[in-house]
Amino acid sequence: MVMRFEMARDALIAVGQRLDSRGWAPATSGNYSVRLDDGSFAVTVSGRHKGRLDAGGIMRVDAEGRALTEGKPSAETALHLAIYRAFPGANAVLHGHSPQSVGLSRAVADAGHWTFRGHEMLKAFPGIDTHEAEVRLPIVDNSQNMAAIESAIAPALSLPDAAPAYLIRSHGLYSWGRDLDEAERVLEATEWLIAAELAECGFRKGFDA
Repeated sequence: MVMRFEMARDALIAVGQRLDSRGWAPATSGNYSVRLDDGSFAVTVSGRHKGRLDAGGIMRVDAEGRALTEGKPSAETALHLAIYRAFPGANAVLHGHSPQSVGLSRAVADAGHWTFRGHEMLKAFPGIDTHEAEVRLPIVDNSQNMAAIESAIAPALSLPDAAPAYLIRSHGLYSWGRDLDEAERVLEATEWLIAAELAECGFRKGFDA
């Protein structure tokens, strides 16, 4: 589902407030976007606190990331546009910075992915209707070069068991969906799965002590 700019702007403001309330958008971190009905994209302006966005915190860019309205888009807008190119059915992208997702990415410093299996929460992902599934969350190293991140993550995203999400190490989580609701559901489910896996690791370590 694609939106008009005004509708997308209001929806992104509301999403920012919800994600901030969960601790997933501290300081000025994170960035969000929605595909618009005219082929452009609504994106959050760089440097704004996502829990305190107003109408001036959302701008429009074209498919190349060029500003169409006043404001400076985040440098990571390029990663949003890469997702839209790779997944034509994606109409919304969210990027959060929870301590759990960042912590997991750092704890498995040499891993290219983390696999979730056996969780009922897996059914929150599009196309999955059983807990008896495995979903791979790709992990890529951070870089100030957005093209390098895009190139590094692309092969993992094409795998059939890949989640509609990925982690940038020491940075945060990207998720996407057919609309903003689905992108938010994927983000929330992935954050829950990460927290559950970290809790399990902690309990197992305690039992083994």
